[in-house]
Amino acid sequence: MSNSFIISSPLEQFEIVTLFPLSFWALNFSVTNLTLFMFIAFLISTLWVSLSFYKNSLIPNNWQLAKESVYEVTANMVQDNLGSKGEFYFPFIFTLHLFLLFCNLIGMIPYSFTVTSHITFTFGLALSIFIGINIIGIQTHGFKFFALFLPRGVPLPIVPLLITIEFLSYIIKVFTLSIRLFANMTSGHTLLKIIAGFAWTMLSAGGLLAIFHLIPLALLIVLIGLELAIAGLQAYVFTLLTCIYLNDVLELH
Repeated sequence: MSNSFIISSPLEQFEIVTLFPLSFWALNFSVTNLTLFMFIAFLISTLWVSLSFYKNSLIPNNWQLAKESVYEVTANMVQDNLGSKGEFYFPFIFTLHLFLLFCNLIGMIPYSFTVTSHITFTFGLALSIFIGINIIGIQTHGFKFFALFLPRGVPLPIVPLLITIEFLSYIIKVFTLSIRLFANMTSGHTLLKIIAGFAWTMLSAGGLLAIFHLIPLALLIVLIGLELAIAGLQAYVFTLLTCIYLNDVLELH
């Protein structure tokens, strides 16, 4: 009974499996399915950009059109949120957007693995970006950077309280950035697995249930289209929030 439950569990798809065990001085460097699919996403995104430059001409091919579309979306995002200062950070922003997009889309392939469905990955990425943004802010403004936590004209008695509130709301950005991506991808893929399992159970039962399995199957197709849109949207939102947080430390809003 328990084995049947494990096999049919919609959370089974999120299990991290060790592919190549490797340890060194009590440290675990094993290659897992998460590592593998993260590398695949990097490889495909690099290959995709390279193909867009293959036989580049005035009349763009399909690869070039697709790449230019993502490039234009990212460029507009950087221009709207960072202005001219964003030109220096554009390579990183574009790479981040493209990498997350392919991580999400690869996860839509059956029997693959969704890297962004794990809080360890999204939190690690968000924390790395957060630390980098703060280093940029300190390098740009020096000690004036800490004025971010104390707006001008604040009465002295409430300064400690306001600094605490501002600091906590600033730190919470790491969690909101990581949890938003993780929660959306996990919930969407779990729902798809539940609906697919329900349709398969009805089909296996035979009789009238086998006929009515078309209802959850049609719903599944609609949800797949919705999940594909969410995959692109969540990559965009994560990148957009990165731009907004970067702009906050550059302009000290």
